[in-house]
Amino acid sequence: MRYLDLAVIVVYLIAITAFGARFRRSQKSLKDYFLGGRTVSWWAISLSIVSAETSTLTIIGTPALAFAGNLGFLQVVCCYLLARVVICLVFIPQYFRGEMYTAYELMRRRFGEGTRRFTASTFLVVRALAEGVRVFAISIVISIVLGTGEVTSVVLITLLTLFYTFEGGMTAVIWTDVVQMCLYVTGALLSFWMILDRVPGGWAEVVRMAGPAGKFQIFDFRLELTREFFSRTYSFWAGLACGCFLATGTHGTDQLIVQRLLSARNERESKAALLSSGVVIVFQFTLFLLIGILLYVYHLKTGQPTPRPLDRVYPSFIWTQLPVGLAGIVIAAVLAAAMSNISAALNSLASTTIMDFYKPLFGRAGHDEGYYLRLARWATVGWGVVLVGIALLARNWGSVLEAGLAVISITIGALLGVFLLGILTRRASQSGAIAGMLSGFATMAYLHLATHTAWTWYVVIVTITTFSVGYLASLVLRHE
Repeated sequence: MRYLDLAVIVVYLIAITAFGARFRRSQKSLKDYFLGGRTVSWWAISLSIVSAETSTLTIIGTPALAFAGNLGFLQVVCCYLLARVVICLVFIPQYFRGEMYTAYELMRRRFGEGTRRFTASTFLVVRALAEGVRVFAISIVISIVLGTGEVTSVVLITLLTLFYTFEGGMTAVIWTDVVQMCLYVTGALLSFWMILDRVPGGWAEVVRMAGPAGKFQIFDFRLELTREFFSRTYSFWAGLACGCFLATGTHGTDQLIVQRLLSARNERESKAALLSSGVVIVFQFTLFLLIGILLYVYHLKTGQPTPRPLDRVYPSFIWTQLPVGLAGIVIAAVLAAAMSNISAALNSLASTTIMDFYKPLFGRAGHDEGYYLRLARWATVGWGVVLVGIALLARNWGSVLEAGLAVISITIGALLGVFLLGILTRRASQSGAIAGMLSGFATMAYLHLATHTAWTWYVVIVTITTFSVGYLASLVLRHE
């Protein structure tokens, strides 16, 4: 047991939990609990957005992708920037017309309560599944460090995160995100230099060995319109389509990110937060992919056995090869990413539950803000229990990074399609919107079960299907 490393990790866990819980004093209303009172600076929201879309999946899964392949994943990541421009032009102006707490309030205004509940239900299901995968991912790291079983690891990290999220709401989530993002980026930079230092010959040797192996390849421009074209996960065309559509869906319709955009002081600061976060994301993914290439060369040069599955390559190196003390800092950084993502998910799931379901269905005029604030906190607890359950089921779902992205892809296309239908058209109706979403789900099931189409194409195909069928169904139903 490396007691200094363990001490660093324990101190971090206690400190960040206490830091988040101290924001309880500022929680007086649902606006405070779910939107941080709309008093948080844009730069803090920007870093919180990065932290929210970064998880242990990113930190341990991204190096594994480069270890086994190359830098091709950047084809998806770079197109996240284009998606942010689209969101600033199309979605954010809609969200700042009046006071909204969730993304799905926009669907109520455009189509009605039925579409609001349908889209909100979709979010609850897909976000719970995706976060369950992310919670399981952190158990990989904790089990390596503490030697605990997966169940103990999952419960431990969820309880600590749940505590400060329960107490401090969105304000705690954003500011702990800022601290945690600074910590895990620092940890990644330290890891990069330490791995490079362990490779005989340094960076020149990395280039000499990784270059001929194709590790530095980013773009795949092959454009043969065959079955193979749509089965290649990482090509330029799949990256362009997937990166733009997927990020537009996750950042424009998913409450996890939209909640942060709604927490900005005004529309201008919301746009600034989103655009600046894109630059940080590209840097971050590049860093983690390069770490994967360094680990590939390190294992070749030293003859070290490769841990299986490959998601264990990076955390195993940290814990077994880094100096005492430094390993604890880097592991604490990995835990930071996990906790920031879990806290974001808990708060967004609770906000959708209360604002899109409980208040419209069961809210009464006699209930004060204190009543709803207590209810919001207990909804947070309930979703914590759900995430633990899903995490335990996710142990056999393959690569944690691709499993998480694939889960998001399952429904985000249908959500994006119906949001675009509502924002870009005036003829679409509620019946057409729901028909479009159902057709999108059916298309998704067909792609997943009956074809070899890569997950990077799922969002594109399902979005187009949902929008097209929804629009046509609205015209047909209107004439009946």
